[in-house]
Amino acid sequence: MKPLKDIQNIYFIGIGGIGMSALALYFHKEGKNVAGYDKTPSDVTRTLQESGVEVHFEDKKEEVSSVFLNKEETLVVFTPAIPKMMGELVYFRESGFTLKKRAEVLGMIANQSFSLAVAGTHGKTTTSSILGHLLAATGAPVTAFIGGITNNYNGNLIQKGSDVVVVEADEFDRSFLQLTPDILCVTSMDADHLDIYKDEADLVATFQEFGALVPEDKRFVKYGLPLAGNTVGVEDDADYTAQRVRIKNGAYVFDLHYPGGVLENLQFSLPGRHNLFNAVTALGMALLYGCPQDKLMEALASYSGVNRRFTYRIQREDLVLIDDYAHHPTEIAAVHQSVREMYPEEEVLAIFQPHLFSRTKDFMKDFAVALSSFDEVALLDIYPAREEPLDGITSEVLLDEMTLSRKRIVHKNELVDIVKHTDHKIVVMMGAGDIGVEILKVTKELRSEG
Repeated sequence: MKPLKDIQNIYFIGIGGIGMSALALYFHKEGKNVAGYDKTPSDVTRTLQESGVEVHFEDKKEEVSSVFLNKEETLVVFTPAIPKMMGELVYFRESGFTLKKRAEVLGMIANQSFSLAVAGTHGKTTTSSILGHLLAATGAPVTAFIGGITNNYNGNLIQKGSDVVVVEADEFDRSFLQLTPDILCVTSMDADHLDIYKDEADLVATFQEFGALVPEDKRFVKYGLPLAGNTVGVEDDADYTAQRVRIKNGAYVFDLHYPGGVLENLQFSLPGRHNLFNAVTALGMALLYGCPQDKLMEALASYSGVNRRFTYRIQREDLVLIDDYAHHPTEIAAVHQSVREMYPEEEVLAIFQPHLFSRTKDFMKDFAVALSSFDEVALLDIYPAREEPLDGITSEVLLDEMTLSRKRIVHKNELVDIVKHTDHKIVVMMGAGDIGVEILKVTKELRSEG
């Protein structure tokens, strides 16, 4: 394969994915010919089209522009979420085109620059978006690929230069082992993707292999994890830790204690101790990279979050509607902690859409425990994504495992009425499937009536 700089045509199969679209925009802005296919139109594909990227939605070779049919001049990028027998993928594979997974191409970009890699089973997107923002806001020539839509940049790509690159190091498919980072972090190693890893020990061993890609002093690790490096925490004995944490006007104020000294009265507006930990991790990496301390305080205070990470959709006296991507028991517990900290006197309705049959099976009891912490739970059917159903794995089974008394199965067409008529002031909608689309419908309907 030619070096990336010498390839002019790049075609994406699954271009509407959050990681794929960031790559597509990056190459488009670098002056390449970029186009792609996705199954359905979305806000992401509309943004691509408005930027000048050609996108089509029918799986037909005839829809592909002729410029991308020269196999010597075209790189085809695909996501593992695409079925192996999808028509365009089969055509490009059988015709001898160079095909690369998204993670491989991301690694090729990151590995030719000074790179900061953010790994962990939770927290990657928030931490990388904070880090990208800290670097950009303090003047670093950074490109950051974000696995979500950042509110500060209204997109999933920060492009202020190419000397330093921020990437999410994805453990799915062990793809993060293709990176050669200069600084890295590991935010968490909870069991997940057990369709890829034999068990939790296999996953932890792979994270340790990833950590070994850099020396210990270039490694940031959550306090207590089985991996050496600069430890990170909140109100503990970590090397980089938030101390004197308090809440003022709905935001955290804290002091950062680290080996170089203390940064006092930092302000961070994203709710949840897990997000405060993510901020401390990003601050540590930014300091090690060389961001000026005096500019970091202002940069952190101006960070405004990532879409669908504890995003407020409605904030009224009678109703607060919160949207979160949480799809793992640990993430659900983190959302619960956040909402209890912000609204200690209020009862909370959680509406959850399980994501993947395999994940629901692997963590059935853990999901039940995490969800039972809320005052009331409404469960949607499992969102299958790339999977076929598994016998005996349903939302009804999960519901039976839950210990709270107010619980029920609901359908998408009921969501507006459920939120409208709940006797709880706080409603949290969670999941990684199409519940993200459903909450926008709920929000629109309730705002039009408000």
